[in-house]
Amino acid sequence: MPAPFPFGRGYEGPPPPFLEQRVDRRWSGDLLTYIILSVLPVGRMPVLPGGRRVPLVELETTLTDQERAFRDAARRFALEAMRPIGIELDRLPDPAQVIAPESKLWDLFKQYNDLQLDALDLAGPELSLLERARARFLVCEEMGYGDAGLAISLGVAGFHRLFAQMSGRPELVERFGPGNRQIGCWAITEPDHGSDVLTVTEPHFADVKLKPNCVARRDGDEYVIDGQKSAWVSNGTIAEVATLFCTFDPSQGLRGGGVCLVPLDLPGVSRGKPLDKLGQRALNQGEIFFDGVRIPADYLIIGPEAYATVVETILTLANATMGAIFVGVARAALEHAIEYAKQRIQGGVPIFEHQSVKARLFKMFAQVEAARALAWRVMIYNSTNPPQVHYSIASKVFCTNTAFEVASGALQIFGANGLSREYPIEKLLRDARASMIEDGCNEVLSLVGASKL
Repeated sequence: MPAPFPFGRGYEGPPPPFLEQRVDRRWSGDLLTYIILSVLPVGRMPVLPGGRRVPLVELETTLTDQERAFRDAARRFALEAMRPIGIELDRLPDPAQVIAPESKLWDLFKQYNDLQLDALDLAGPELSLLERARARFLVCEEMGYGDAGLAISLGVAGFHRLFAQMSGRPELVERFGPGNRQIGCWAITEPDHGSDVLTVTEPHFADVKLKPNCVARRDGDEYVIDGQKSAWVSNGTIAEVATLFCTFDPSQGLRGGGVCLVPLDLPGVSRGKPLDKLGQRALNQGEIFFDGVRIPADYLIIGPEAYATVVETILTLANATMGAIFVGVARAALEHAIEYAKQRIQGGVPIFEHQSVKARLFKMFAQVEAARALAWRVMIYNSTNPPQVHYSIASKVFCTNTAFEVASGALQIFGANGLSREYPIEKLLRDARASMIEDGCNEVLSLVGASKL
């Protein structure tokens, strides 16, 4: 007769040898409970500062060790650097203080560069397109979990490197490519043109009656740039290089645009004041003015013949990224709400015990998981296949709406405390509200997406 199975209920010894590698939950001596809690692929509960656990599991069971390493590095950076610095910068009364020489913003940029998390966008053959897309999503979600405004600032800082590589010209790759650590910006929005500069599917995009605010004209071996970009340019007053989307052929309306790289230390470049705004206050934004600014003709990356295609492609990338970032914001709001509901006493019990609070939390939980599922699929598909802009728009619109709704629901659970700046939730609400307008307001983006159906 074989020996009886010794690890049943009541067994008080160490975990069985075949489970020694899985001791990431507390061993209770009860094998059945241990299997249910630990052996089945239910993921790991995230740990909040102070060791508190929130009962949210990660249902993506296919992550490799390398992907977990990317995610964990980004999560540490988000919790230990981005979140506390973001809170500190958010509370500064003057946005000029955010970019002052003594600001912690500069240390954050240094930490980000040292971690080389941005290298995922420029990785060579050592990472496949699929591996790059999966890791990029994980990093973007964690950075949004830390601070949405800083996530956007850090992300767009490398925009010029992407376009330098896109050019395929060795001299531009050497000047602006992966080794360039200058801060960049995406200079597309103008005083008279906001989300309409992204609507390549709409008739007005080729309307010659629409007058641009920033125009480049050819002069021999150079282009001369005149005009301005609006106060909503992210990194606008701190960028050292602009990826400039401006008009090169006014006879084609907005469709006559082009993309060029512009060092912002050139004669004729000036800046406005940093923008003072409701949300994402850690994200520097501001005007850029061009007065007879001359760049070599070789700095033109995309001309009018391919401009509409490139705008749509970049919108696909940007909106997919926004979806991932604001999954992180929604997750942060949900975790704060769950933690608070289990600590706050009303009616003699934690408010989590009240059915209305439980029901609201569960709805928020479902919203976050649905947003993550959509954003994950969109990021992976559009990074590894011919891009489908309407799916990226769906991700951006759904995830930013979700972040705002979940943050609003979380604030309601916090009650009056949620209105106080002593608690984190009002900042998340403000940050989420901004996301429904930036990178194309959700209503206008939806028109572009609908045109693809």
